[in-house]
Amino acid sequence: MIRFIAKGLRRFARGEKGTAALEFVLSVPILMSIFAASFESGLLMLRSILLEQAVDRTMRELRLGHYPLPTADLLKEEICLRGVILQDCIDNITIEMTRISTATWAMPASGIQCVDREEEVVPVTALQIGQQNDVMLVRICIVQDAIFPLATLGAALPTDSLGGYALVSTTAYVTEPG
Repeated sequence: MIRFIAKGLRRFARGEKGTAALEFVLSVPILMSIFAASFESGLLMLRSILLEQAVDRTMRELRLGHYPLPTADLLKEEICLRGVILQDCIDNITIEMTRISTATWAMPASGIQCVDREEEVVPVTALQIGQQNDVMLVRICIVQDAIFPLATLGAALPTDSLGGYALVSTTAYVTEPG
């Protein structure tokens, strides 16, 4: 009886059936994680580029005086209109405009506050509309969700409590003389 079992075990150990299935099972998770990481990084870069482009175009319009009385809501709408694939843009964006003194060139000490989507409280940010020849620093933060939050890149991104990562855009301009 023992010989029969030993003979069966040896035959099983020497058999090559199922080796392709084993290679497939070992390689598919690696390939899927590479796919998820490349898709997530591509979407992150696309969102970042579109945010930068939307901010640049909106600030150009502001600098040239095309918005007579700019408000935070107007700037949010304009940026979100131009940032085509930004999710829930109006609700997840904060804008901060600060006048920079040309005597000291002191920049803001803290980073921009992003929207906390868990609470209904909107962060208080400064929106100073510059006068003629003022240097203005504009910082925008928008919170976006990862497509694959638990896979490779999505798990490595710093996120808020709901899994959203922050995209930040910073620009500066000089208010044109009127």
